[in-house]
Order: sequence, then C-alpha cells, then structure tokens
Amino acid sequence: MSEQRKRKTEPVKVSFAATPAGKPPSMRDWANPTVWTDRMLTTLEQGVRGGRWHTLIDKVYAPINLFAASANVIGNRGAAGVDHQTVEGFLAQGQEELDRLHEALRTNTYRPQAVRRVWIPKPGSKEQRPLGVPTVRDRVVQTALLYVMEPIFDTTFSENSYGFRHGRGCHHALERVEELLNAGNVFVVDADLKSYFDTISKPRLMTRIREKVSDSRMLRMVEMFLEQGVLDGMREWTPESGTPQGAVLSPLLANIYLNPLDHLLAEAGFAMVRYADDFVIMCKTREDADRALALVQRWVDENELTLHPTKTRIVDARTEGFDFPGYHFRGDLRHPRKKSQQKFQDAVREKTKRTTGQCMPLVCARLSMQLRGWFTYFRHCQSYIFRGLDSWIRGRLRSMLRKRRKRKGRARGRDHQRWPNAFFDKQGLYSLYKAHARFVQSSRR
Repeated sequence: MSEQRKRKTEPVKVSFAATPAGKPPSMRDWANPTVWTDRMLTTLEQGVRGGRWHTLIDKVYAPINLFAASANVIGNRGAAGVDHQTVEGFLAQGQEELDRLHEALRTNTYRPQAVRRVWIPKPGSKEQRPLGVPTVRDRVVQTALLYVMEPIFDTTFSENSYGFRHGRGCHHALERVEELLNAGNVFVVDADLKSYFDTISKPRLMTRIREKVSDSRMLRMVEMFLEQGVLDGMREWTPESGTPQGAVLSPLLANIYLNPLDHLLAEAGFAMVRYADDFVIMCKTREDADRALALVQRWVDENELTLHPTKTRIVDARTEGFDFPGYHFRGDLRHPRKKSQQKFQDAVREKTKRTTGQCMPLVCARLSMQLRGWFTYFRHCQSYIFRGLDSWIRGRLRSMLRKRRKRKGRARGRDHQRWPNAFFDKQGLYSLYKAHARFVQSSRR
C-alpha cells in the first residue's frame, strides 16, 4: 500500500501529548490562605520539627476557615442529610450556624450526625453503588478539616498519583500512560481493588495519619467521621471499615491509604499510574509485570484490601485492551471504554425520546451542551468513533420527527432525504465528527 493511501485509511487520532495538560501548580498556588500563611508554608516546605504537626485544631475552627468552608459547601449545592437541612436553609441562618459550629468545635462538644445512604446506578451496569450524604453542617466541618490537612499530606504523595489532587487530573494520567506505552512498556498490570472505599482499614488509616499529625483533638475528629453511623432507610448501623463515598474527606483519606503502595512500586523500579483507586503498572516484559503484580498482591493482603479476581489481569497492550480512566487502549487505538460510551448514549436517549414535546432547536441545543462536554474529554479517540455516534444521534432525532408525523418505527428510507444532515446543522446540532476534524487540524498546526 502506498504511503499516501495508508494515511487515508489510517484511523485519525491526536496524541494526548499534543494538547498537554500542563505542569501542576505549586502548593502555594492552591493551599487555602485562610489557614496556610507564608510562614506555615515555609515550614511545610522545609519540614516541620519531628515530622509531625502538633497544634492544628485551632486552625480548623477559626471563624475565617469555617466561613471559607461554608462558602465552598454552599457553592457545591448537594442534597440534605439526615437532619433534612438544605444548603439554602444553612445559608439563611448564616452567621448563627457558623458561630454555633465554632463554639462546638472550640469546646470539643461537636459530634457528627449519621450519613444518609443513597443508592445510585453504576454506569453501564444494572448494579447500584452506595453513596453517603453527610449533613450540611458536617460537610462544612469536613471541608474545614480538609483545608488544614490536605497540604500536609499532599507533599508526601507520589508524582504518579493523579486523582483528587490540585492541578492534576485525568489528562495528566492519560498523557503518562501514552508516554509509557510509546516507550515500550506494553505489558500492563491492569489492577482493580474490590470495593476499595468500603474496605479501607480504619486503624491502619489512622496510623498513617498519625505519622504526620499528632494533635490529639484533630485525630479524634477524623476518627469521629470514620465512626459515623449510616442511615439506610430506617436502619442505622456503623461500618467496621471504609470511608463513605460522598464524604468531603474521603478522597484525601483514600489517597493517604494507598500512598505507601505508590512509593513501594516506585522504589522497586515499576512505572505505576494511579487515579484514585484505579491504577495500571506499565512494564517492558511479561516477567516484570508478573513481579509487579506479585508485589501488589502481597501489599494488598497485608493492608486488608482485595484485588478483584476477574478484573485484575496482565495484558499485552499491543494485542489486548485495557481501560484507564474512561479510555480504552489497544495498540494504537484509543476508544471510549464500553461503560463510558454506554453512559453517554443513555444520556442521549433520555434527551431524544420520541414522545418529547420540545421543539427541535431546543432539543439540539440541550443535546449540544452534552456533546461538547463529552467531546472535550474523548477528543483523542479515533475519528470513526465520532462519525458513528453522529449518525446514531441523527437517527434518533429523525425518529422523533417521524413520530410527529404519526409514523411508527425508527427512521429509515426517505426519512434521510426528508431531514438530511444539513437540516440538523441548521437546527444547531453539534457534530462530534466535525469537531474532531477541527481538533486534528489545529493540533497539526
């Protein structure tokens, strides 16, 4: 095949490195100034005497910190907890609520309430996963705690940890995975921790926190949040292990627990890329991948976690695929993983029901908002992915229009002439394929 013809038939994609995510900001750019003064940050950078911080609780209940924390919680909205207080209700009482929290924290009388458990569907599955909803007041206190604790522990985190960290995200992790694949690290340990957030050992987690924090009241406050009851329907109980997903502190605590594993693998010479509890280890040989998996298995067993028996595997990325995070990698191909695409298509189906009474320009406008957001993340996929999705979306819209003409079934035949692609362009429908073509051209410049 000629070089020109080969280029025409090759699936088009843009490397993650072509649109770099950029260097993560320094801690001084994101540490909350209501807590972290220049002097404290200098101490953090140089190392605190003895390696542990002693007096921190006063930083948590400082009025300015509680005010900043409440502004964050109110801005994030969120549902009410077991006390039924909404963020609007908290905001209406404003200073009175903050004064009450300040006094309770200062006098050591503050006690968190139970977490309301809700069940949400897992993307691409009929299963559901639990989500904890703390009260608004507890979310404010957890946020105030987070502002104090996060810089202390973030300085200890590995460069290969990307989840729930300031200035780091999925694109950084995807860049690193592609870089390692291009360097020949094609034997991939695709690891899956079974029910990770629900199986974290509370005593072991507290031991890791005590390595950096010695303030007994701070430690007790973290323990109280770990010991919160869970209200599921009419039943209240206290989990023996884990941190509730949905709690403000949970992402930080999850990173603290896995931090020793990150450093263990780095010291052993393995290239690991971790996003929250999802991680891959990239190796040049199958033997190295076997050794890496054995090391992970030993650490997981020692730390009371469990590797999923069927989802954890070693793959040759040249011929087999692996998911991370949201993308499916196989050879030179980059696809949305099946669950990501199914979640996307389910959302499109919800907006394009044939019984909807919305006018077509409004349907297209609302649909386009979703399409733009989805494309921004998955724009590094092969071009034919977007061509196929565009065709499927227009098919659903044609079926809506067909229904309005009192016709049954899906769009077919002459419906494509009645409502050609140009018709939907005029209605304002965002084209994934055209957006990708523009993206490819701009990246080549």
